[in-house]
Order: sequence, then C-alpha cells, then structure tokens
Amino acid sequence: MTTESWARLSSDAFNVALFSYIAAMIASFAYLAFRKERLHTVATTIGVIGLVANGVSIVTRGIAAGRTPWGNMYEYSSLITFLVVLGYLWFIEARAKVRTIGGFVYALAVLTMAMAVSFFYVGPTALMPALNSYWRQIHVTSMIIASSLLGIGCLLTIVYLIKAAGERRELDRLRAGRPPPPIMGGSGVDTSDPAAPPDYAGGADEPVGSATTSRKISLPPSATLDALAYKFIRFGFPVWTFGVICGAIWAQQTWGRYWGWDPKETWSFITWTIFAGYLHARATAGWKGTRAAIVALVGFVSLLVTYYAVNLWIAGLHSYAT
Repeated sequence: MTTESWARLSSDAFNVALFSYIAAMIASFAYLAFRKERLHTVATTIGVIGLVANGVSIVTRGIAAGRTPWGNMYEYSSLITFLVVLGYLWFIEARAKVRTIGGFVYALAVLTMAMAVSFFYVGPTALMPALNSYWRQIHVTSMIIASSLLGIGCLLTIVYLIKAAGERRELDRLRAGRPPPPIMGGSGVDTSDPAAPPDYAGGADEPVGSATTSRKISLPPSATLDALAYKFIRFGFPVWTFGVICGAIWAQQTWGRYWGWDPKETWSFITWTIFAGYLHARATAGWKGTRAAIVALVGFVSLLVTYYAVNLWIAGLHSYAT
C-alpha cells in the first residue's frame, strides 16, 4: 500500500470511530434513562467497535507518516480519545462495575475528536527537526497518558456534582415528607458517611439495599464518583509531573534552557500546581466532596487552556505542534 492509501485508511477509521462513539453515547444515555440491559449491551458493543477503529486509525497514521503518530495536536487528540475510552471500558465499567456514566465519557470522546478534525487536522507529514528526539517519545507519551487520566478524573468530578446536587434535593424532599420524583440523580441516595464507599453488588450501579427500581434514572452514589475521580487524578498527577520534567530536559537539549516561561510551559505548570493543591487538600485537610470537586474543576479548566487555548490562540515555541 502507498502512503496515500495508509493515510486514507487512517482517516476512514477515524470517521468510523467518531460515529461509533456518537452512537455509543446515544445508547448509553438511553440506558441511563430506561435501564434496559439491551441498551447497555448495544452501547458497550458499539463502544468497543469505536475503540478498535480508533486504534486502527492511530496505527495506520503512524505507518503513513513513518513515525510514532503523536507529533501534532490532531494525533495527540486521537490518542487521548483512545485512552479515555479504554480507561472507561476497562477500569470503570469492567472493574468498578459502574455502567451508567458511559454517555458522559463518550460525549467527551466525541467532543475531543470533533475538535481534532475541525481545528487540528494535518496530513501525515515528517517531523520538524526540533521534534526529532527520543525525548519526544518520553515527554509526549507521558503528557498524553496524564491528560487522559486527569480528564477522566475531572469528568467523574462533573458527574459527581450532578449526583450530589440530586441527592441534596432528595434529602430535602424526604425531610419535608414529600416522595421524590424519578429524575436525574433522584434515586439511590447515600445517607451514610460520604467518605465511605457504598457496598456494591456485582454489575450494579446502586448500593446494596437501595430502593432504586430499574425504571428510575440513576447515577452511582456521589461518594463512589468522588472516590473514583480521586483515584484517576491521584494516578495522573505523578505522570504529569514526570512529563513536565522530561519536557524541561528536552527543552535544554533543543533550546539551550530548561525553562523559559513559554505559554505551554507556563500553563503546564499552572495545571500541575492546581492538581498538587487538590491532592494536598485531600491528604492533609481531609477535603472530599464539593470542596475538592471545585479545585478539580479549576484544574480541568487549566488543562483545557493548556490543551486548546495555548495551541489555538497563543503563539509560542510549541505552536509547531498544531
């Protein structure tokens, strides 16, 4: 096959992945609304098809370019999407047995891929001389993995805030003696210690003993979402730290200085500082729940600025990566 054929195959696989994630998102939200097991099976099957197509797109892109396929923001976005969906299917759904947040994960995947093809697409080309370093493999790979982990953690934080608000509303109704309607987050209230994760049955999204029926819309208890978000951010932060350090070493070899307050470097450091504060507050001050979630959301905004705004609107030494 020619280079053009591999590039065309990569683009076709990318499109298959994008539309598969859209279909999986719709099926997942339908499962959240109606709790029909068949809808979950459809969502998971289509999600796996999208994941495979996403992987094929990445591999064939690398073959077409004759290098590892994360040399620009289009390729970076494609790999981040792959890792986010893989992390959801493997860890959250298969291991943690939480199956009702897939729609939110696939929505993030669709948004990331849509941004990639709309704003960052470039054909498979050779790398610029500044990128021809083994430190690119280490630095960029670390930042992609870290971004995926932190992104999942922050997405879980957003879902946590939705669920926590629903739980508070339902508790208010219970105190007022009014029965709760079957609305988003309005079932499966965890009235125990919010720091303690609930007891789960295999394959269930509601704690054992919950009065939730399969006809009601239900997200996992807020304490579970908070714990999952913390776990992903806790693992993503040291990888981000390692990536920033590797980037400084690479900068010394390429530009003759470890740190120059380039916009990308500056926002990477701001993001690191915010998530460091998040982890410090949880470890020393015992922050959980809403207070910790607010800090995580600020970190997520900083991550988006680092990822999108710096590359789209702020000129710097990293602009070649777009």
